[in-house]
Amino acid sequence: MKKAALLGLGFGLSVLAACSGGESEAGGEEKKELKIGATAGPYSDMVEKAIKPSLEELGYSVDVVEFSDYVQPNLSLANGDIDANLFQHKIYMETFAEDNGLDLSEVIVVPTAPMGIYSDEYDSLDDIEDGTQIAVPNDPTNVARVFLMLEDEGLITLSDDATPTTVSERDVEDNPKNLQFQAIEAAQLPRAVDSVDLAAVPGNFALAAEMDLLDALALEEMPDDYRNRVVVNTDSLDEPFAEDLRKAVESEAFANTIDEEFQGFGKPEWMDE
Repeated sequence: MKKAALLGLGFGLSVLAACSGGESEAGGEEKKELKIGATAGPYSDMVEKAIKPSLEELGYSVDVVEFSDYVQPNLSLANGDIDANLFQHKIYMETFAEDNGLDLSEVIVVPTAPMGIYSDEYDSLDDIEDGTQIAVPNDPTNVARVFLMLEDEGLITLSDDATPTTVSERDVEDNPKNLQFQAIEAAQLPRAVDSVDLAAVPGNFALAAEMDLLDALALEEMPDDYRNRVVVNTDSLDEPFAEDLRKAVESEAFANTIDEEFQGFGKPEWMDE
C-alpha cells in the first residue's frame, strides 16, 4: 500500500434518497430523488459537475449537500439522512466503520487529488541541496504517504521491514541529501511553502488553498486503497440507485469532465484499463 491523498483524507461526498416510481430489486419503491452530500471543495464540485448530470439523465432529481468535516458524512449515511458519500478512502472507511459499529461498502473508486511536493526555492527535486528542509504532515497516515513518496523519488531509502501504512522518520535507512523533516499540522502545509525549502501538501489542502496541483515538483502515485470512493450502507449496495451511481462515474461524460476540470487528480486503476 503506497501513498495516498488522504484527504484529501483527503475528503468528500454523500447521497440521500427519497422514494419515487419504479420497483427496486428488493421489491420496494425505487429511489429517484437523491441528495448527494460532499465536503466543500473539489469533491462537492466533482459531484455537481461530473456525477449529477449523468444521474439526471438517468431520471434522478439530485440535490448536492455539503459537509464541513469527515465524521458527519458517515454518521448521516448510517442514520439514513443520506444514501451515499464520497469523501474517504478505503482505510478510513473500514476504520471508521469498525470504530463506530457501521456496515459500509464502496460502490466505485474515483479520481483523487494526490499528495504533492511543492517549493518556492527549487524548480526540480534534482536541484535540492544537502540539508534541505521539508515540511511534512504531523499525522501518521499522511506522513507515511510522504516517506513512501520520497522513496519513490529516490531521495531516501526505507527499511525493508517498514509497514507502508505506518512508515515514519525512524524507518529511514538512507538519507543521502540529509533532508531535515519538520512536522506540522496538515492544514498549515500550504502556508509553509514560502517559508521552507520543500513542503509535502495533501491534495485536498492544496486545492483548498487554491494551489495548482500541476505546480508540484512531484505528485504521488497513490494506490487505490488511498483514493476516495463512493460509499453506501452495505444493505443498499444492490439497490438500483447504487448501480446508477456506478454507471454515472463510469460514463464517458464523467471521464471528460475529470480531464477538463480536475487536472492533476490521480485516476483509479479501472480508468486506465
